[in-house]
Amino acid sequence: MYAPAEDLHRPVDRENVAEALNSALSGIDDLAIRISALENAVDGRILFSTSLGIEDQVLLHAIAKARSRIEAFTLDTGRHFPETYDVLSRSERVLGTRIRVVFPDADDVEELVARDGIFGFRYSVEQRKACCHVRKVLPLKRALEDAAGWVTGVRREQSTTRGDTPFAAFDAQQNLIKINPIADWTLEQVEAYVAEHKVPVNALHAHGFPSIGCQPCTRAVAPGEDIRAGRWWWEDENRKECGLHNRPGGSRNL
Repeated sequence: MYAPAEDLHRPVDRENVAEALNSALSGIDDLAIRISALENAVDGRILFSTSLGIEDQVLLHAIAKARSRIEAFTLDTGRHFPETYDVLSRSERVLGTRIRVVFPDADDVEELVARDGIFGFRYSVEQRKACCHVRKVLPLKRALEDAAGWVTGVRREQSTTRGDTPFAAFDAQQNLIKINPIADWTLEQVEAYVAEHKVPVNALHAHGFPSIGCQPCTRAVAPGEDIRAGRWWWEDENRKECGLHNRPGGSRNL
């Protein structure tokens, strides 16, 4: 039974749950058991934001296989690769699940483009972050408005900025528990799961795209490059986050 609504909005309660869940998940190896454990720990709606990348496809498969109550959604920035839309469609058919598609506000996008131009994000970090804010951050905030838990496919190995990613933490900005069930997985583990379960994946992964975002902001990476080197490649390596997973004092245990 869910806790009373007023209790679900008390940060101290979610902080404590996050701390306990982070500790519990660190002692569990099996992904299905991790999914079950986080469901049992978090009262209220649990939402999974998928970018449809290979890590998120693993989680989508595990959630669908478990017939979990976790609800999946994706952000459509309006600038995805055709291959991304293809894997969205294939995933729904193969896994028998529906992925909610969340769009940015049309007026916000029009105002952004009128001010900065169609490729304004290429001219400065500030303009790129403004684009991400309109196309990703604001829609995410709207999608998570009444959620108690937020599941992501973030892994520590993905970049230097994600190296200390916990399994669970209280996100004060969103007032929810952010959960990263495969934070400790290696790329080899991700690929092995995909192969074993025949999980649909984005065709671009086979062409040098380990991390796939908006088409104008993503390129293939060379052998030996960091797996996120192809995202906003014209920027400083240590500043390349879109704002969805920033942690400027807004999350505890991160």
